Amino acid sequence: MSDEISPITVPHGIPAIEAATTAPRVTEPHLIIITGMSGAGRTRAGAVLEDLGWYVVDNLPAQMLTHLVGMLTHGAPPSGDLRLAAIVDVRGREFFPDLLQVLAQLRESGVDYKILFLEASDEVLVRRYEQVRRPHPLQGDGRITDGISAERDLLQDIRERADLLIDSSETNVHELGRLVREAVAGSEEEELRINVTSFGFKYGIPLDADHVVDVRFLANPYWITELRHMSGRDAPVRDYVLGLPGARTFVDRYVDALEPVLAGYLEEEKRYVTIAVGCTGGKHRSVAISEAIAERLRERGQRVTVAARDLGKE
Repeated sequence: MSDEISPITVPHGIPAIEAATTAPRVTEPHLIIITGMSGAGRTRAGAVLEDLGWYVVDNLPAQMLTHLVGMLTHGAPPSGDLRLAAIVDVRGREFFPDLLQVLAQLRESGVDYKILFLEASDEVLVRRYEQVRRPHPLQGDGRITDGISAERDLLQDIRERADLLIDSSETNVHELGRLVREAVAGSEEEELRINVTSFGFKYGIPLDADHVVDVRFLANPYWITELRHMSGRDAPVRDYVLGLPGARTFVDRYVDALEPVLAGYLEEEKRYVTIAVGCTGGKHRSVAISEAIAERLRERGQRVTVAARDLGKE
C-alpha cells in the first residue's frame, strides 16, 4: 500500500462546506392512539385534543395508521410541531385486530407514540348505551352485556400496552375533559383564550358574547368636535375616555370581578370566552374601554385578543 497522500479530487473547500451543512430534519408527528371501551369517552377525548390543536381522525382502520403518519409527516409544517391523534377501536370490525401489528411496525420505523385507553365499568357502560338507545358495536343479536364482554376480551392486549389509562365511570364530560388534558397536555395548556370585542348597541349585541359590558354611562366623545372623527384607538380619545370620572375604577373593578369567573370557566372546561364591550356606535368609548380591559387582563397573565366589530361603520 502506498504512503502517498491521495490527490484532491473535489474543488477545494467542498468537504468543509459539507461538514458545516446541517442535514434536513425529518419531522415525526407527536402521535396518540385513542382506544378503549365503547361508551367510555373516546369521542370526548378526541374533541379535547382537537381543541388543543391536535389533528384528530376518528374511526380510523388500523392499517391506515402508517399511511396517515407518512402523509402528515411528508406535509409537516416548518415548525415541526405536528400532533396527530387517531381514534382506533372495535368499530373497525375485522381491521381492528391488526392494531398491535401496525403499532409494532410504527415502532420499528422510528415513530414514537402513546396509547390512551378509556374504560368504564360494565354497569356504567350498560346505562350509557340504554340512555342513547344504540346497540353496542359487538352486540350482534345478543345483549349489550354480550357486546361489552366481547370487547373487553378483544382489547385486553392493547390495554396492557396503554401508556395512559383513564376510567370514566365516575366522571361527567367536563371532568373527563380535564383528565384528558392533564394526561396529555399538562399544565401548560391550562389557559383561557379571551376575546374582548367592542361593538355598537345600535348594530346589535354580538351573538357569541359571554359577557356584555355597557359603557354608555361614560360621556360620549362624539359630541366633541375635535374627537368625533377619531376612534378609541387614537390617543386623544383614549385619554379622554379613561380620564372620565369612574372610567379607570370601572375597568379595575370589572377585571377584579372577572377573576373568579375565569377560574370557574377553567374548572368547567370552558376555554374560549368573549367579552363584548358596547357603546352607542362602537367607535369611541367601547373601543377605548375594551383595550383597557384587555391590558389589565394581560397584566394578570391572561391570553387576550382584541377586536373592534363595528369600527368603521359610521
